[in-house]
Amino acid sequence: MRLSNLADYAVVLMSAAARQCGSVPIHAGMLAEQTGIPGPTAQKLVSGLARAGLLVASRGSGGGVRLARPAAAISIADIIEAVEGPIALTSCVAEGRHDCSLEGSCKVQPHWGVVNGAVRGALAEISLATLSVAPTKPYPFVSSEVETPLDRTRPMGLSNPERVEGLEANGILI
Repeated sequence: MRLSNLADYAVVLMSAAARQCGSVPIHAGMLAEQTGIPGPTAQKLVSGLARAGLLVASRGSGGGVRLARPAAAISIADIIEAVEGPIALTSCVAEGRHDCSLEGSCKVQPHWGVVNGAVRGALAEISLATLSVAPTKPYPFVSSEVETPLDRTRPMGLSNPERVEGLEANGILI
């Protein structure tokens, strides 16, 4: 599963808005500059996020946008749904969709609601406030093939990382 660029940009933009403490209005152009998101895309996102009730826009001098509620009360799921609609890994669970060739005989389709709910629930647990501050420690990379986080502090296959002198790999001294 991968977010669309627009949903990714929306999370980045909202995170930048949250770093403004939520009460100081900031222009879409300034958000674009701070984040590297192209200006027209930032403006489109600001409009959509305001329609979804996540940003409040004000016009005139001193105007701009600010968070509609505290960053801790806005989840990543809220932002993604504002841009992409309901979180669903498959289209067969969407109301009115009947474009699957397996419809009617699929034994998994009744279970996708549980899967989608779990994904949405996980994203709902992450607040915008969490993404607006630098992490105290790096998040470990978790591969989809490996069940545990990778430990990047130790070279792989070495029991004592301090004793790497004279280590040879493929005939090359490293």
